[in-house]
Amino acid sequence: MSHPGNSEAYKTVDHLFRHEAGKMVSALTHLFGFPNIEQAEDIVQDTILKALEIWKWGKIPENPQAWLYKTAKNKAIDIIRREKLKYKIESEIAILLKSEYSLAPKINEMFTEGEIKDSQLRMMFACCHPSISSEAQITLMLKTLCGLSVHEIANAFLTNEETITKRLYRTKEKIREEKISLDYPGADVMPARLDAVLKTLYLLFNEGYSSSHPEKLIREDLCEEAIRLAILLSENVKTNQSHVNALLALMCYHASRFDTRLDDSGLIILLKDQDRMQWNKFLIQKGNEYMTRAAEGEMVHEFHIEAAISSLHANAASFEETDWKLILTLYDSLLNRTNNPVVALNRCLVLGELEGSEKAIEELRKMKELSENCHYNTSLGEMYLKAGNQTEAKKYFGKALTLTTSNAETELITRKMSMCE
Repeated sequence: MSHPGNSEAYKTVDHLFRHEAGKMVSALTHLFGFPNIEQAEDIVQDTILKALEIWKWGKIPENPQAWLYKTAKNKAIDIIRREKLKYKIESEIAILLKSEYSLAPKINEMFTEGEIKDSQLRMMFACCHPSISSEAQITLMLKTLCGLSVHEIANAFLTNEETITKRLYRTKEKIREEKISLDYPGADVMPARLDAVLKTLYLLFNEGYSSSHPEKLIREDLCEEAIRLAILLSENVKTNQSHVNALLALMCYHASRFDTRLDDSGLIILLKDQDRMQWNKFLIQKGNEYMTRAAEGEMVHEFHIEAAISSLHANAASFEETDWKLILTLYDSLLNRTNNPVVALNRCLVLGELEGSEKAIEELRKMKELSENCHYNTSLGEMYLKAGNQTEAKKYFGKALTLTTSNAETELITRKMSMCE
Protein backbone atom coordinates (compact mmCIF):
# COMPACT_ATOMS: atom_id res chain seq x y z
CA MET A 1 0.00 0.00 0.00
CA SER A 2 1.41 3.38 -1.00
CA HIS A 3 1.64 6.28 1.44
CA PRO A 4 0.59 9.86 0.63
CA GLY A 5 3.39 12.38 0.29
CA ASN A 6 7.02 11.36 0.41
CA SER A 7 7.25 7.57 0.83
CA GLU A 8 10.96 7.95 1.64
CA ALA A 9 9.93 9.92 4.73
CA TYR A 10 8.00 6.92 6.04
CA LYS A 11 11.00 4.64 5.55
CA THR A 12 13.33 7.15 7.22
CA VAL A 13 11.02 7.70 10.19
CA ASP A 14 10.43 3.96 10.64
CA HIS A 15 14.20 3.34 10.63
CA LEU A 16 14.87 6.20 13.05
CA PHE A 17 12.10 5.07 15.39
CA ARG A 18 13.61 1.59 15.59
CA HIS A 19 17.15 2.82 16.13
CA GLU A 20 16.75 6.12 17.99
CA ALA A 21 13.53 5.95 20.05
CA GLY A 22 15.06 3.79 22.76
CA LYS A 23 18.08 6.09 23.00
CA MET A 24 15.91 9.19 23.36
CA VAL A 25 13.56 7.58 25.88
CA SER A 26 16.58 6.49 27.95
CA ALA A 27 18.17 9.95 27.93
CA LEU A 28 14.89 11.68 28.78
CA THR A 29 14.05 9.18 31.53
CA HIS A 30 17.51 9.75 32.99
CA LEU A 31 16.63 13.46 33.02
CA PHE A 32 13.10 13.21 34.38
CA GLY A 33 13.45 10.12 36.57
CA PHE A 34 11.97 6.65 36.07
CA PRO A 35 8.51 7.60 37.45
CA ASN A 36 8.21 10.05 34.52
CA ILE A 37 9.00 7.44 31.88
CA GLU A 38 5.61 7.89 30.21
CA GLN A 39 6.35 11.57 29.66
CA ALA A 40 9.68 10.62 28.10
CA GLU A 41 7.83 8.21 25.79
CA ASP A 42 5.26 10.88 24.92
CA ILE A 43 7.98 13.36 23.95
CA VAL A 44 9.63 10.79 21.68
CA GLN A 45 6.32 9.80 20.10
CA ASP A 46 5.39 13.45 19.49
CA THR A 47 8.84 14.08 17.99
CA ILE A 48 8.53 11.12 15.63
CA LEU A 49 5.04 12.16 14.54
CA LYS A 50 6.17 15.75 13.98
CA ALA A 51 9.07 14.51 11.84
CA LEU A 52 6.72 12.43 9.72
CA GLU A 53 4.21 15.26 9.32
CA ILE A 54 6.91 17.71 8.16
CA TRP A 55 9.08 15.36 6.10
CA LYS A 56 6.34 13.59 4.15
CA TRP A 57 5.41 16.86 2.40
CA GLY A 58 8.88 18.41 2.26
CA LYS A 59 12.59 17.69 2.26
CA ILE A 60 14.14 15.29 4.75
CA PRO A 61 17.00 17.08 6.60
CA GLU A 62 20.57 16.05 5.85
CA ASN A 63 20.99 14.80 9.42
CA PRO A 64 17.55 13.47 10.48
CA GLN A 65 18.92 12.03 13.74
CA ALA A 66 20.21 15.45 14.81
CA TRP A 67 16.81 16.96 13.91
CA LEU A 68 15.05 14.41 16.13
CA TYR A 69 17.41 15.01 19.04
CA LYS A 70 17.10 18.79 18.81
CA THR A 71 13.31 18.63 18.66
CA ALA A 72 13.11 16.22 21.59
CA LYS A 73 15.47 18.39 23.67
CA ASN A 74 13.42 21.51 22.95
CA LYS A 75 10.23 19.71 24.01
CA ALA A 76 11.94 18.57 27.23
CA ILE A 77 13.16 22.10 28.01
CA ASP A 78 9.67 23.48 27.42
CA ILE A 79 8.07 20.90 29.74
CA ILE A 80 10.58 21.57 32.53
CA ARG A 81 10.20 25.35 32.18
CA ARG A 82 6.42 25.09 32.38
CA GLU A 83 6.70 22.53 35.22
CA LYS A 84 4.44 20.17 33.34
CA LEU A 85 6.13 17.00 34.59
CA LYS A 86 3.65 14.72 36.31
CA TYR A 87 6.09 13.65 39.01
CA LYS A 88 8.81 15.71 40.69
CA ILE A 89 12.36 15.16 39.47
CA GLU A 90 14.31 13.58 42.31
CA SER A 91 17.87 13.00 41.16
CA GLU A 92 21.40 14.37 41.42
CA ILE A 93 20.80 16.59 38.38
CA ALA A 94 17.48 18.08 39.58
CA ILE A 95 19.12 21.31 40.79
CA LEU A 96 20.73 21.89 37.38
CA LEU A 97 17.35 21.66 35.67
CA LYS A 98 15.90 24.44 37.83
CA SER A 99 18.33 27.09 36.63
CA GLU A 100 17.98 28.81 33.25
CA TYR A 101 21.79 28.99 33.08
CA SER A 102 22.30 25.24 33.39
CA LEU A 103 19.02 23.81 32.01
CA ALA A 104 19.79 23.76 28.27
CA PRO A 105 23.53 22.88 28.69
CA LYS A 106 22.65 19.95 30.96
CA ILE A 107 20.03 18.59 28.56
CA ASN A 108 22.49 18.97 25.66
CA GLU A 109 25.07 17.06 27.69
CA MET A 110 22.59 14.23 28.36
CA PHE A 111 22.20 13.78 24.60
CA THR A 112 25.90 13.29 23.86
CA GLU A 113 26.92 9.81 22.69
CA GLY A 114 28.62 8.82 25.94
CA GLU A 115 25.73 9.96 28.12
CA ILE A 116 23.16 8.23 25.90
CA LYS A 117 25.08 4.95 26.23
CA ASP A 118 25.21 5.40 29.99
CA SER A 119 21.48 6.18 30.10
CA GLN A 120 20.67 3.06 28.09
CA LEU A 121 22.71 0.85 30.42
CA ARG A 122 20.97 2.41 33.42
CA MET A 123 17.61 1.88 31.74
CA MET A 124 18.38 -1.78 31.04
CA PHE A 125 19.06 -2.45 34.70
CA ALA A 126 16.18 -0.32 35.96
CA CYS A 127 13.78 -2.32 33.80
CA CYS A 128 15.18 -5.46 35.43
CA HIS A 129 14.69 -4.27 39.03
CA PRO A 130 13.83 -7.18 41.39
CA SER A 131 10.53 -5.52 42.36
CA ILE A 132 9.36 -6.11 38.79
CA SER A 133 8.40 -9.64 37.73
CA SER A 134 10.55 -11.45 35.18
CA GLU A 135 7.95 -11.26 32.41
CA ALA A 136 7.29 -7.58 33.14
CA GLN A 137 11.04 -6.82 33.03
CA ILE A 138 11.33 -8.25 29.55
CA THR A 139 8.11 -6.57 28.38
CA LEU A 140 9.22 -3.15 29.62
CA MET A 141 12.64 -3.40 28.00
CA LEU A 142 11.22 -4.52 24.69
CA LYS A 143 8.71 -1.65 24.70
CA THR A 144 10.75 1.28 26.04
CA LEU A 145 14.34 0.49 25.14
CA CYS A 146 14.06 -1.62 22.02
CA GLY A 147 11.08 -0.07 20.28
CA LEU A 148 8.91 -3.17 19.82
CA SER A 149 5.17 -2.66 19.44
CA VAL A 150 2.62 -4.19 21.81
CA HIS A 151 1.67 -6.56 18.98
CA GLU A 152 5.26 -7.76 18.50
CA ILE A 153 5.72 -8.28 22.24
CA ALA A 154 2.45 -10.21 22.44
CA ASN A 155 3.67 -12.53 19.69
CA ALA A 156 7.03 -12.98 21.41
CA PHE A 157 5.25 -14.01 24.63
CA LEU A 158 2.61 -16.06 22.73
CA THR A 159 -0.15 -14.01 24.35
CA ASN A 160 -2.59 -11.24 23.33
CA GLU A 161 -2.15 -7.47 23.11
CA GLU A 162 -4.56 -6.76 25.97
CA THR A 163 -2.40 -8.82 28.34
CA ILE A 164 0.73 -6.91 27.34
CA THR A 165 -1.00 -3.51 27.66
CA LYS A 166 -2.21 -4.36 31.17
CA ARG A 167 1.23 -5.69 32.11
CA LEU A 168 2.91 -2.46 31.01
CA TYR A 169 0.41 -0.37 32.95
CA ARG A 170 0.90 -2.39 36.16
CA THR A 171 4.68 -2.26 35.74
CA LYS A 172 4.74 1.52 35.44
CA GLU A 173 2.53 1.76 38.53
CA LYS A 174 5.07 -0.42 40.37
CA ILE A 175 7.91 1.87 39.23
CA ARG A 176 6.16 4.86 40.77
CA GLU A 177 5.21 3.05 43.98
CA GLU A 178 8.72 1.71 44.52
CA LYS A 179 10.39 4.96 43.34
CA ILE A 180 12.77 2.94 41.19
CA SER A 181 15.67 5.04 39.91
CA LEU A 182 18.05 4.70 36.99
CA ASP A 183 21.06 3.47 38.96
CA TYR A 184 23.54 0.67 38.36
CA PRO A 185 22.90 -2.34 40.64
CA GLY A 186 25.43 -3.10 43.36
CA ALA A 187 27.94 -5.92 42.96
CA ASP A 188 25.84 -8.29 45.07
CA VAL A 189 22.79 -8.14 42.78
CA MET A 190 24.53 -7.46 39.46
CA PRO A 191 24.62 -11.15 38.30
CA ALA A 192 20.85 -11.69 38.59
CA ARG A 193 20.03 -8.33 37.01
CA LEU A 194 22.51 -8.92 34.18
CA ASP A 195 20.94 -12.34 33.49
CA ALA A 196 17.52 -10.69 33.11
CA VAL A 197 18.97 -8.10 30.71
CA LEU A 198 20.65 -10.77 28.57
CA LYS A 199 17.51 -12.90 28.35
CA THR A 200 15.61 -9.86 27.09
CA LEU A 201 18.21 -9.13 24.42
CA TYR A 202 18.12 -12.77 23.31
CA LEU A 203 14.32 -12.61 23.01
CA LEU A 204 14.63 -9.42 20.95
CA PHE A 205 17.19 -11.05 18.66
CA ASN A 206 15.01 -14.14 18.20
CA GLU A 207 11.99 -11.99 17.27
CA GLY A 208 14.13 -10.51 14.50
CA TYR A 209 15.73 -13.81 13.45
CA SER A 210 12.39 -15.61 13.10
CA SER A 211 9.87 -12.78 13.06
CA SER A 212 6.22 -13.09 14.07
CA HIS A 213 5.40 -10.74 11.19
CA PRO A 214 3.39 -12.73 8.59
CA GLU A 215 5.09 -11.12 5.58
CA LYS A 216 8.66 -10.79 6.83
CA LEU A 217 10.41 -13.83 8.28
CA ILE A 218 13.66 -11.98 9.06
CA ARG A 219 13.75 -8.52 10.64
CA GLU A 220 17.40 -7.57 10.60
CA ASP A 221 16.73 -4.23 12.31
CA LEU A 222 15.63 -6.02 15.51
CA CYS A 223 18.69 -8.28 15.42
CA GLU A 224 20.97 -5.30 14.90
CA GLU A 225 19.37 -3.54 17.88
CA ALA A 226 19.89 -6.57 20.12
CA ILE A 227 23.53 -6.82 19.07
CA ARG A 228 24.03 -3.07 19.58
CA LEU A 229 22.70 -3.21 23.15
CA ALA A 230 24.77 -6.32 23.91
CA ILE A 231 27.88 -4.52 22.64
CA LEU A 232 27.10 -1.68 25.08
CA LEU A 233 27.24 -4.25 27.88
CA SER A 234 30.51 -5.71 26.60
CA GLU A 235 32.13 -2.26 26.40
CA ASN A 236 31.32 -1.31 29.99
CA VAL A 237 33.70 -2.50 32.72
CA LYS A 238 30.78 -3.16 35.09
CA THR A 239 28.99 -5.47 32.70
CA ASN A 240 31.67 -7.06 30.51
CA GLN A 241 31.12 -10.64 31.73
CA SER A 242 31.94 -13.91 29.92
CA HIS A 243 28.28 -14.79 29.22
CA VAL A 244 27.74 -11.33 27.68
CA ASN A 245 30.46 -12.23 25.17
CA ALA A 246 28.96 -15.71 24.71
CA LEU A 247 25.60 -14.16 23.77
CA LEU A 248 27.33 -11.78 21.37
CA ALA A 249 29.13 -14.72 19.75
CA LEU A 250 25.83 -16.59 19.40
CA MET A 251 24.12 -13.60 17.77
CA CYS A 252 27.04 -12.99 15.39
CA TYR A 253 27.01 -16.62 14.22
CA HIS A 254 23.26 -16.53 13.58
CA ALA A 255 23.43 -13.14 11.86
CA SER A 256 26.21 -14.36 9.55
CA ARG A 257 23.63 -16.50 7.69
CA PHE A 258 21.05 -13.76 7.04
CA ASP A 259 21.80 -13.38 3.32
CA THR A 260 21.41 -17.11 2.65
CA ARG A 261 18.27 -17.96 4.64
CA LEU A 262 15.89 -16.73 1.93
CA ASP A 263 16.16 -16.87 -1.85
CA ASP A 264 15.42 -13.97 -4.22
CA SER A 265 11.71 -14.78 -4.06
CA GLY A 266 11.66 -14.76 -0.25
CA LEU A 267 11.45 -18.55 0.00
CA ILE A 268 13.14 -20.27 2.95
CA ILE A 269 16.46 -22.03 2.29
CA LEU A 270 17.20 -24.70 4.90
CA LEU A 271 20.62 -24.86 6.59
CA LYS A 272 21.82 -27.87 4.60
CA ASP A 273 21.03 -26.09 1.30
CA GLN A 274 22.52 -22.69 2.13
CA ASP A 275 25.53 -21.43 0.16
CA ARG A 276 28.21 -21.25 2.82
CA MET A 277 30.42 -19.17 0.56
CA GLN A 278 27.83 -16.42 1.01
CA TRP A 279 27.89 -16.55 4.80
CA ASN A 280 29.25 -13.33 6.30
CA LYS A 281 32.88 -14.15 7.12
CA PHE A 282 33.34 -10.93 9.09
CA LEU A 283 30.51 -11.82 11.47
CA ILE A 284 31.79 -15.38 11.86
CA GLN A 285 35.22 -13.98 12.74
CA LYS A 286 33.63 -11.57 15.24
CA GLY A 287 31.73 -14.52 16.70
CA ASN A 288 35.00 -16.41 17.09
CA GLU A 289 36.56 -13.40 18.82
CA TYR A 290 33.66 -13.11 21.26
CA MET A 291 33.86 -16.87 21.90
CA THR A 292 37.52 -16.47 22.86
CA ARG A 293 36.58 -13.70 25.31
CA ALA A 294 33.69 -15.82 26.61
CA ALA A 295 36.12 -18.61 27.49
CA GLU A 296 37.84 -16.40 30.06
CA GLY A 297 36.89 -17.28 33.62
CA GLU A 298 35.21 -20.39 35.03
CA MET A 299 31.54 -19.62 34.31
CA VAL A 300 29.64 -21.94 31.95
CA HIS A 301 26.31 -20.35 31.07
CA GLU A 302 23.55 -21.61 28.75
CA PHE A 303 24.74 -19.00 26.26
CA HIS A 304 28.20 -20.59 26.24
CA ILE A 305 26.70 -23.92 25.17
CA GLU A 306 24.38 -22.41 22.57
CA ALA A 307 27.23 -20.34 21.16
CA ALA A 308 29.44 -23.44 20.98
CA ILE A 309 26.74 -25.24 18.96
CA SER A 310 26.41 -22.27 16.60
CA SER A 311 30.19 -22.06 16.30
CA LEU A 312 30.37 -25.65 15.06
CA HIS A 313 27.74 -24.90 12.40
CA ALA A 314 29.31 -21.57 11.37
CA ASN A 315 32.86 -22.91 11.09
CA ALA A 316 32.04 -26.26 9.43
CA ALA A 317 33.24 -26.55 5.82
CA SER A 318 29.94 -28.19 4.80
CA PHE A 319 26.70 -29.56 6.24
CA GLU A 320 28.01 -33.12 5.93
CA GLU A 321 31.31 -32.27 7.65
CA THR A 322 29.57 -30.75 10.69
CA ASP A 323 30.65 -32.37 13.96
CA TRP A 324 27.21 -33.79 14.78
CA LYS A 325 28.51 -35.96 17.64
CA LEU A 326 29.89 -32.97 19.51
CA ILE A 327 26.73 -30.98 18.79
CA LEU A 328 24.63 -33.82 20.26
CA THR A 329 26.81 -33.81 23.38
CA LEU A 330 26.33 -30.06 23.71
CA TYR A 331 22.55 -30.40 23.30
CA ASP A 332 22.54 -33.09 25.99
CA SER A 333 24.31 -30.68 28.32
CA LEU A 334 21.96 -27.81 27.43
CA LEU A 335 18.86 -29.97 27.87
CA ASN A 336 20.13 -31.17 31.24
CA ARG A 337 20.43 -27.52 32.34
CA THR A 338 17.21 -26.14 30.89
CA ASN A 339 14.73 -28.99 30.36
CA ASN A 340 13.48 -26.81 27.50
CA PRO A 341 11.21 -28.61 24.97
CA VAL A 342 12.56 -26.52 22.08
CA VAL A 343 16.10 -27.63 22.98
CA ALA A 344 14.81 -31.21 23.07
CA LEU A 345 13.29 -30.72 19.61
CA ASN A 346 16.58 -29.45 18.16
CA ARG A 347 18.40 -32.36 19.81
CA CYS A 348 16.08 -34.80 18.02
CA LEU A 349 16.98 -33.26 14.66
CA VAL A 350 20.67 -33.75 15.41
CA LEU A 351 19.89 -37.33 16.43
CA GLY A 352 18.29 -37.79 13.01
CA GLU A 353 21.56 -36.79 11.34
CA LEU A 354 23.55 -39.24 13.46
CA GLU A 355 21.26 -42.25 13.89
CA GLY A 356 18.65 -41.83 11.18
CA SER A 357 15.08 -40.59 10.89
CA GLU A 358 13.48 -43.59 12.66
CA LYS A 359 15.39 -42.81 15.88
CA ALA A 360 14.45 -39.12 15.61
CA ILE A 361 10.77 -40.03 15.12
CA GLU A 362 10.87 -42.27 18.19
CA GLU A 363 12.16 -39.41 20.33
CA LEU A 364 9.91 -36.77 18.77
CA ARG A 365 6.76 -38.83 19.38
CA LYS A 366 7.49 -38.70 23.12
CA MET A 367 7.25 -34.88 23.15
CA LYS A 368 3.48 -34.45 23.59
CA GLU A 369 3.88 -30.94 25.02
CA LEU A 370 4.87 -29.62 21.57
CA SER A 371 1.96 -31.20 19.68
CA GLU A 372 0.54 -27.76 18.84
CA ASN A 373 3.88 -26.29 17.78
CA CYS A 374 4.43 -25.60 14.08
CA HIS A 375 8.15 -26.42 14.05
CA TYR A 376 7.56 -29.66 15.94
CA ASN A 377 4.99 -30.87 13.40
CA THR A 378 7.17 -29.73 10.49
CA SER A 379 10.11 -31.66 11.97
CA LEU A 380 8.04 -34.82 12.38
CA GLY A 381 6.78 -34.46 8.83
CA GLU A 382 10.35 -34.08 7.58
CA MET A 383 11.52 -37.18 9.45
CA TYR A 384 8.59 -39.29 8.18
CA LEU A 385 9.33 -38.06 4.65
CA LYS A 386 12.96 -39.15 4.99
CA ALA A 387 11.78 -42.52 6.34
CA GLY A 388 9.60 -42.99 3.25
CA ASN A 389 6.27 -42.75 5.11
CA GLN A 390 4.56 -40.15 2.96
CA THR A 391 1.13 -40.60 4.54
CA GLU A 392 2.34 -39.70 8.04
CA ALA A 393 4.56 -36.96 6.65
CA LYS A 394 1.61 -35.33 4.89
CA LYS A 395 -0.49 -35.53 8.06
CA TYR A 396 2.08 -33.63 10.14
CA PHE A 397 2.85 -31.10 7.41
CA GLY A 398 -0.89 -30.46 7.15
CA LYS A 399 -1.15 -29.80 10.88
CA ALA A 400 1.92 -27.55 10.77
CA LEU A 401 0.17 -25.41 8.13
CA THR A 402 -2.61 -24.63 10.60
CA LEU A 403 -0.10 -23.49 13.24
CA THR A 404 1.84 -20.78 11.39
CA THR A 405 0.98 -17.23 10.33
CA SER A 406 4.23 -16.77 8.39
CA ASN A 407 3.87 -16.65 4.61
CA ALA A 408 7.43 -17.95 4.15
CA GLU A 409 6.85 -20.90 6.48
CA THR A 410 3.51 -21.66 4.79
CA GLU A 411 5.24 -21.79 1.41
CA LEU A 412 8.00 -24.09 2.73
CA ILE A 413 5.54 -26.51 4.34
CA THR A 414 3.40 -26.53 1.18
CA ARG A 415 6.48 -27.46 -0.85
CA LYS A 416 7.19 -30.30 1.58
CA MET A 417 3.59 -31.53 1.30
CA SER A 418 3.87 -31.68 -2.48
CA MET A 419 6.74 -34.16 -2.02
CA CYS A 420 4.34 -36.52 -0.26
CA GLU A 421 2.16 -37.11 -3.32
